[in-house]
This record gives sequence, structure tokens and C-alpha cells, in this order.
Amino acid sequence: MDSIVVEKLTKKFGDFTAVNGISFSVRSGELFGLLGPNGAGKTTTINMLSTLLEPTSGRGKVAGFDIHEKRDDVRKNIGIVFQEPALDGELTGRENLEFHAMMYGMDKKERRNKINEVLKIVELGDRADVVVNNYSGGMKRRLEIGRGLIHKPKVLFLDEPTLGLDAQTRRRIWEYIRKLRDFGVTIILTTHYMEEADSLCDRVAIIDRGKIVALDTPEKLKDMLGGDAISLEVGKRCSGFIKELEKQKWVKTVKKHDSTVTLTTETGEKKIPEIFRIAQKAKTEIESVKLHKPSLENVYLHFTGKTIREHELGQRDKNKAMMARRRRFHG
Repeated sequence: MDSIVVEKLTKKFGDFTAVNGISFSVRSGELFGLLGPNGAGKTTTINMLSTLLEPTSGRGKVAGFDIHEKRDDVRKNIGIVFQEPALDGELTGRENLEFHAMMYGMDKKERRNKINEVLKIVELGDRADVVVNNYSGGMKRRLEIGRGLIHKPKVLFLDEPTLGLDAQTRRRIWEYIRKLRDFGVTIILTTHYMEEADSLCDRVAIIDRGKIVALDTPEKLKDMLGGDAISLEVGKRCSGFIKELEKQKWVKTVKKHDSTVTLTTETGEKKIPEIFRIAQKAKTEIESVKLHKPSLENVYLHFTGKTIREHELGQRDKNKAMMARRRRFHG
């Protein structure tokens, strides 16, 4: 049974299309990932499915309820951990949970039992009566995850739940997210961390410029590349080298990005000597070579032609240009 069904969902802001006709479904109890850079449309998708934004067109159902016609029913059946912190820092952890539970109409006994249960899940029982302003970043994220579970939602949205956390804290948060699987809750996770999507998600939708460009399990997405990935840093004269590589039956795919040529092949370590012979014949200098098993980063590069990091930098440059225009306009 599907907990979420999305059909040609679209969101436009003026002339800008943030989400462009995406379709997917999420099975009950599944941990589904939306993977892509900032500005790809992940948060906008979450905001539409959680009824915070009205779609421009398309349809969606969450927990069996239409996101346009049954907004209140959708909200009763979902939990959400926002990208930006949404805790009251002047209250204790327990008081934050208490306030959230009261908003869902829980009686005093039910609130007490559920709060104690949630605090145990996120391992904050010994810090429950500490003011949240004194929590670490990881503790705040754990409390927000607990708050999202307080009313036993059927679907939980986690929007960049480990954004800004150090690597060690991020991995601890992963452990808490894995624990949620034991409660049968369906989870949609947005992230731009490749390792996070690979480690946690049953299936991943790669989203780029508002469109889903690939969707499958992490393993099947990586298998699509056809074997080991070999990245070569080459000189400027490489067009002949690429043409020769494309003629080889053992080469599955060849991609060039800036000064890097990436190819996929089976048993890549055995093909490296042959690659150097082809480069020498084509008068192409290979400056460095890296061999690695396919990753979601390779998959993303294959479908979009850029790494997520490059997309992030491109968006940052756009934001800087926009701010510069605003400064000039306002004098």
C-alpha cells in the first residue's frame, strides 16, 4: 500500500518553476529520499505535500488524503522536521514536547506517556528539563525528530535533518532515523549528502532543477553506470582520446567535465594499463587516475553533468549576483 502518491506535481513562483511535473509514490513504511542540491525543489516538494504550499498544478495524496481537498486530515497524519530550527529555546525539551502535544489535543496522561516514550527514543531523558538554548546542535535535531513523532504520525517528513552538523553528530542522527523504522512510520528524507541517502534510504529520487531525473534503490542506481568508475585528470588535448575510448567494447560510458574524463567499465583495475596506452596513442597526457566503485555522486554526475557541489556553488553565485543587483537598485 502506498502512503504517498504524487502525480505531475508542479509549483511555479512567477516565471520560475521550482517543481516541474514530478510523479512518484512511496510505500507504507518506506524510507524514501529526495536527493539534490539546494534549489533543486526538494523543500518545495515537502512543503506542498505537507500542505504548507498550494501546488500550481498536479495532485498528491498523503496517508490516503488529497493535499488540496483534505488539508486538515493530511496535517493530522504527518509529522515534519523543518530545515530551519523550530524549537523554543527558552523552554525545556520536555516543555517543547508538551506544547506540541497539546496542539494535537492529547490529554494529560497521554501526553506524559508519549513524551517519556519519545525522550527515550531520542535519548534525551536525562536532558529533558534543560533549557533548549543549552542543547548542542545534535541534541536540538534529536528533539525536533522526537517532536515530529509525538502524535504518532503515519508519515514523517525530514527536511535536511543533518544540515550544518559535524560528521560524527550526523552519523548519530542517522542511528535515530533508522530506529524510526521499527515504528512503521513512512519517511521522506530530503538531503544533499550522498552518503546519507546511500546509507539510509530504501529508494532515492534524484531531483535536479525541479525534475526527477532518476529513481530507484541506491544499489540499482549505481548499477546503472555499468561497473567501476575511473576518473582521469587529463590535459587540454583529449578529444581524440575520448573518441578512442568510445570505440572500446569494454567501456560502458564516457563523460567529460572540465579537465576530468570519467568512464565506467567492469574490473576497472585491469583496464588502467590499456587506458594509458590509448592516451599515449592519442597524445593525451594523464595527470592522475582514480579508481572507485560507483557512488551516488557518480550517478548524479551521470544524469546532470555536474556534481552537487558545483550546483551549490552555481546557486551561490546566482544569489550573490541577485544581492548585488539589489544593492545597486537601492543605491
